[in-house]
Amino acid sequence: MSLYIGVMSGTSLDGLDIALIEQAPAIKLVATHYIPMPEAMRSELLGLCTSGPDEIARSAIAQQHWVELAAQGIHRLLEQQKLNPQDIRAIGSHGQTIRHEPARGFTVQIGNPALLTELTGIMVVSDFRSRDVAAGGQGAPLVPAFHEALFERSAGNRAVLNVGGFSNLSLIEAGKPVAGFDCGPGNVLLDAWIHHQRGEHFDRDGQWAASGLVDPHLLNALLSDPFFQGTGPKSTGREVFNLVWLQAHLARLPLLPSENVQATLLELTARTIVESLQTAQSDTQELLVCGGGAHNGALMARLAGLLPGAKVSSTAAYGVDPDWVEAMAFAWLAHCCLEGIAANRPSVTGARGLRVLGAIYPA
Repeated sequence: MSLYIGVMSGTSLDGLDIALIEQAPAIKLVATHYIPMPEAMRSELLGLCTSGPDEIARSAIAQQHWVELAAQGIHRLLEQQKLNPQDIRAIGSHGQTIRHEPARGFTVQIGNPALLTELTGIMVVSDFRSRDVAAGGQGAPLVPAFHEALFERSAGNRAVLNVGGFSNLSLIEAGKPVAGFDCGPGNVLLDAWIHHQRGEHFDRDGQWAASGLVDPHLLNALLSDPFFQGTGPKSTGREVFNLVWLQAHLARLPLLPSENVQATLLELTARTIVESLQTAQSDTQELLVCGGGAHNGALMARLAGLLPGAKVSSTAAYGVDPDWVEAMAFAWLAHCCLEGIAANRPSVTGARGLRVLGAIYPA
């Protein structure tokens, strides 16, 4: 019983990533399945990230739809692999984050694990973040411990960068506990701006951003946000960085070409990542990138340009598809929960100590 399934839908709200891993003797990605997010579901989940009418009932219904979609994908994956539910030890389900405010003592991921267990016949482990928050931590990022387990420590200092809706770093340095934190916006503002201007959900390969010019006045205004001034532990979300936040800054400046705004947002993502990395681990020799941002050629080129002393590459260079690292992480977190292994890292989240994460819903 070393097979686990991880289900992840991130802040980009593009779809559900479902990864089947084998835990023993080493972490191995066995199979994957991706389900695009239906537009109506995406809109509703995005709407739930801010206060609105009847949001308790709306969130309850939205998570039922999310679980039904996840269950369909899990059954499809099992069929493809000729596996039965009894072959899987557990599903690690992250759910969908709709609020993340650790400074106020809470984080909310919806995903109705009880229903997911009923629909799949497989044990579900979920609610990974709240125990860390209860222990005074940020509840995020949770992937640094997995990055440490997945990527062996090298002779030099290594960092793993996940660029989804938001960007986070894991710092893997010989002789030290793994460290990490959220850097700030990853794709969230890039996606929001291109959708607002052109009706597209993302900037493929960063082509639109590459067609524009960075505006230094807008960039400096965006970089003045207090979030960028502090060092970790820290985490963030749509509560801080969103289209309204961007438009408030744009309203104070002369009208800019829309492609220049996109170019500036890409520079914001790259600069905040690199400045955070140089502050926390100045002698990084290697940066491994995963998440959707690994496919953004303009962003990858800019990261390499800002880090001339480091090798910047996708995790694919180490045999790990960058699209599946986070889903794999939540499968691994389910394993840790069932084995009683603490999976948070106080050096990352600021929690008072190591904690076993997750709530268990038996099949």
